[in-house]
Amino acid sequence: MLKQRMLSSVVIFCCLFAISATQAQKLIPAKPELAAKAWILVDAQTGHVLAQENADEQLPPASLAKMMTTYIVSNEIEAGRIEEQSQVLISDNAWELGGAKTDGSTMFLSPRTKVSVLDLMHGVIIQSGNDAAIALAEFISGDEISFSDTMNRQAELLGMNNTNYMNATGLPAEGMVTTARDLSLIARAIISEHPKYYSIYSKKYFEHNNINQPNRNRLLWRDTSVDGLKTGHTKAAGYCLVASAKRRDMRLISVVLGAENDTTRARESQKLLSYGFRNFDTKVIYSAGDLIRENTKVWYGQQEFLNLTISDDVTLTFPRGSQKKLAANILIDEQIEAPIYQGQELGRLQVTLNEEILIDVPLVAQTNIIEAGIMPRLFDWIVLFFTNLMS
Repeated sequence: MLKQRMLSSVVIFCCLFAISATQAQKLIPAKPELAAKAWILVDAQTGHVLAQENADEQLPPASLAKMMTTYIVSNEIEAGRIEEQSQVLISDNAWELGGAKTDGSTMFLSPRTKVSVLDLMHGVIIQSGNDAAIALAEFISGDEISFSDTMNRQAELLGMNNTNYMNATGLPAEGMVTTARDLSLIARAIISEHPKYYSIYSKKYFEHNNINQPNRNRLLWRDTSVDGLKTGHTKAAGYCLVASAKRRDMRLISVVLGAENDTTRARESQKLLSYGFRNFDTKVIYSAGDLIRENTKVWYGQQEFLNLTISDDVTLTFPRGSQKKLAANILIDEQIEAPIYQGQELGRLQVTLNEEILIDVPLVAQTNIIEAGIMPRLFDWIVLFFTNLMS
């Protein structure tokens, strides 16, 4: 791409005044203080981080590892490699490591019986069943070690760079770690890629073998806007919760790790979500196809000018009350030459707040422009030659 130059810096909605450093600070409220080892709050749609503390500190995942387990199962179903009603044989190993005789969370599966994939997913998500997670891992990969390799490959694809899985359950294992930031990434993937199976996370109860167990996510009972995701607890990890809530058109994801008890993890997660909804907005500020710049000069083409647009919606998360202070910077290629193809990138649209770039997206050609004949191209060459000579 040719060197770009900034052609304009305009303030969205015609707000042309600058704001002082003091005013800028007032737009972003102080992050809350939480009783937890690490935490993060992100917008589910944009991925924008609203607040964080120790978000990249590696900690044991506990049962939050099961989010990756069910994400992989959802991938397998949607790829057609397994079916919801596929029958899974419950191995002695799954029963011994995660069944009724253990002290951990269990679905109370009976060994050497068959249970559907969909029921096992409910058991993992709602009941946090270790036996169900192991059974699914064995069904997909043959054994839990091989499945953990799949988990790690998937984590790498999602950008979970500080996570390492050793099993499908989150039961303590040396070297198994994750971070609050990485857990927000898997939560976003579950919500955006598998909405059908994400709905399981909102269910308050699930019954199997005549045993009805409640979802351990207390926020499902306290806040009607909360519809997921997962709790976790081990001695090393403390009490953990990944939660998501939607109010108006905004969905947030909170991750709280290392709280001292169940009550604290729920309270601190609620505090974090409330902070986000109270102080931030997420809105579409440009829609796909919107005309961003008219009459951009084109050289050597049958048409002399071209309009620039964007291919996708531009959605931003920003402090509430600051929308009029967003600035749009338009940068286009210094010299645009035909032929031009519809959708071809010819510049960038940057939206900033207080000189911080919130988003940077391509500006693309609205239409095709074919190359002109020899004489018009020669004329443009002469004009450009003398223009560059004098500049």
